[in-house]
Amino acid sequence: MFWFYAERILGYWPVLLKGLGMTLGLSLLSLLIGAAVGFAFGIIRAGGNRWLSRALGLYIDLFRGTPFLVQVFIVFFILPAAGIELSAFAAGVVALSNLAACFIGEIVAAGLKAVPQGQREAALASGMTPAQQMRLVLMPQAVRIVTPSLVGQFVLLIKDSSVVSAIGLLDLTRSGWMIVQSVPQGLMVFGTVGLGYFIICYPLILLSRRLERRGQDALL
Repeated sequence: MFWFYAERILGYWPVLLKGLGMTLGLSLLSLLIGAAVGFAFGIIRAGGNRWLSRALGLYIDLFRGTPFLVQVFIVFFILPAAGIELSAFAAGVVALSNLAACFIGEIVAAGLKAVPQGQREAALASGMTPAQQMRLVLMPQAVRIVTPSLVGQFVLLIKDSSVVSAIGLLDLTRSGWMIVQSVPQGLMVFGTVGLGYFIICYPLILLSRRLERRGQDALL
């Protein structure tokens, strides 16, 4: 019986492969956009303008402190009432990119604040402008500090992308829901789906651990 259902599930490999491709594409695009916006958020959060930093912090806390499913529903179902209609893929990218930007912004801000004060003073004493200090001194050091956390954030982003299946996007999770309608073995179907996510995420988890150990060794 096990092999009978396993063979039926494997017969849907084109659907699973398509869902896997959608998950990867959605996650990668959202990561690129979220990283660009998140680094800008991090610079503002670690900057000297206290009021701007607090206002942005409130925005970030709002999205970090509310369920991602609710955020997806707002983008897909509520924004059309304001005249902004998005496809399921576009809505998923907007919601995921915004969530990634909020988390990455806090990670980058923490990395910038972790740069020793002496580095800032040395850059200032050398006559660098604030932009040069950020580009040549602070950001390179902050990136080395936060890279393991950024890789870990990508893993979380891939897993969070499964939520977009709720608005009809044919990602890996949605593919599982389609297959289970024909193969009534939920454990086997979603075990296969879970294995797909694991295959994507596990190398990134190992990379994050390796980068973290390398960073710790550099401090010794």
